[in-house]
Amino acid sequence: MSSAPQMDGFAFTPENLERANRLIARYPAGRQASAVLPLLDLAQRQHDNWVPDAALHHIADMLEMPYIRVMEVATFYTMVNLAPVGRFHLQLCRTTPCWLRGAGDLRGVVKDKLGIGHGQTTADGTFSLVEVECLGACVNAPVVQVNDDFYEDLDDASFGRLLDALAAGETPAAGPAVDRRTSAPITGQTTLTDIAPAAVRAVEATVPAPAPEPETEPEPVDAAPEEIESGAAAPEQVEAAEVESDPANPATTDELTKKDGAPDVA
Repeated sequence: MSSAPQMDGFAFTPENLERANRLIARYPAGRQASAVLPLLDLAQRQHDNWVPDAALHHIADMLEMPYIRVMEVATFYTMVNLAPVGRFHLQLCRTTPCWLRGAGDLRGVVKDKLGIGHGQTTADGTFSLVEVECLGACVNAPVVQVNDDFYEDLDDASFGRLLDALAAGETPAAGPAVDRRTSAPITGQTTLTDIAPAAVRAVEATVPAPAPEPETEPEPVDAAPEEIESGAAAPEQVEAAEVESDPANPATTDELTKKDGAPDVA
């Protein structure tokens, strides 16, 4: 990457200033410094994908924190660029899983095709390269992040095609360069093996969400629901309906009559 030309001052655009204030408001009073990383990202996106020193001072003033603490965060995370980078900023993961799966070969592809190494930018400003630590996509190693997109499961050939496409102004689809869905097993389907993966996806896309079951009210036997609700049914009619509707209750209409005080006629 090229050396960092500095500027006299930096200020967020009105739109980004509103975003910055919303980010700061997420944190309790006295904890505004917690917003330093998202504000660095916001400044970087505003300023051609890199953060000038003036922006570090501006963010420090906004968050009421020492400049050196902002610098500490900015120099710790490789996602913060403190010097101009290429239009396509390549971040090559070199942590163990990616290295074992061929990240060193991908570095060679960049050298052969673009003539640059770690921390360098092509003369036309199209590509820049940095080698970074884990990008968190170990299952899909090796991985290269291009700006905000992950390109996974790369090898020499597929990475070369990716660079050629970017140079031609194309935008290749991000994700695995091999025939698998996200982080599914690279050896192929391991469950539901009698169903083709495409068929599974087709079924998933057409299955509607289950409809909620309608709520039902129990209906009385000897009185219409509207009579009970309005109070038109006689009390004994309602009671008989409740008892007779329960098959576990051995009570009969005669027993209900006894309970009401009528004489027992044998």
